[in-house]
Amino acid sequence: MPAAGGPQRHAPRIAALLLPAFLAALLLRGQGETTALLIASSLLMFGASAASAVHLLGARAALRFMLIAVAAGWAGEQLGSSYGLLFGAYTYTDVLGPRLGDVPVVIPLMWFALTYGAYVMANLAVWQAPVDGAAGLGWSAALSLLAALIVTAWDLGADPYFVFTLKAWIMHKQDGWWFGETLQGFVGWMTVSFFIVLGFRLTHRFGPIRPMLPAARRHVLVPLALYGGCMVFQMAVGDPVELRTVAFFALGIPLLVAACGLARWQSTHHQE
Repeated sequence: MPAAGGPQRHAPRIAALLLPAFLAALLLRGQGETTALLIASSLLMFGASAASAVHLLGARAALRFMLIAVAAGWAGEQLGSSYGLLFGAYTYTDVLGPRLGDVPVVIPLMWFALTYGAYVMANLAVWQAPVDGAAGLGWSAALSLLAALIVTAWDLGADPYFVFTLKAWIMHKQDGWWFGETLQGFVGWMTVSFFIVLGFRLTHRFGPIRPMLPAARRHVLVPLALYGGCMVFQMAVGDPVELRTVAFFALGIPLLVAACGLARWQSTHHQE
């Protein structure tokens, strides 16, 4: 007799992988080499994060996180690109591909990948576990703030590269205090990231996390590997070159702390 719920338990994982494939077929059509590469890498991060989330959180919680992140990420970016709120005034170019409103489709997908990864890393740093369940409001706010800091650390090097090298968007004000960028942009990153993670954490009381399968090390490694890959990329091609050093410390510190938390968690749970 087949295991209970055999094929059904694989359905969410299959869906997490098929959605990026469908979006790739839709978004990559007719795009240039640079745009196609950016879309493909964004969808790869999104798909890997979604598959990891299904394992660690369960399908329903992963879907809640995804919907909150995509909706809030798109809304925050739309307010910024249309009205200059949160991030400062800017306009997206065609470099990142097709748009929904004023926002490229891949941008809200990246908000999920980044905030999910930061959620896992914050848990590993504080609790030495990738998932912490329903915490009180104070702990939820503190962990959400830590996750927002982890996301914004990634943006310290990514933002100038996307603006001045890839020209993915045009900032209306380019005389800020961060390599031509305005500090207001980082306020926007902190704000949107914080409310995405806090919004997800507050849903725990309505629908607790129920993973379908025991979490294994390889599922937890996904967000750490993606964050580490971004760090290596920024260290290799960051522009201006000073940001290559910034990336090592800004991304390396939370990554190392999370890796130590993963090692502690693994020694306790003996997961493969």
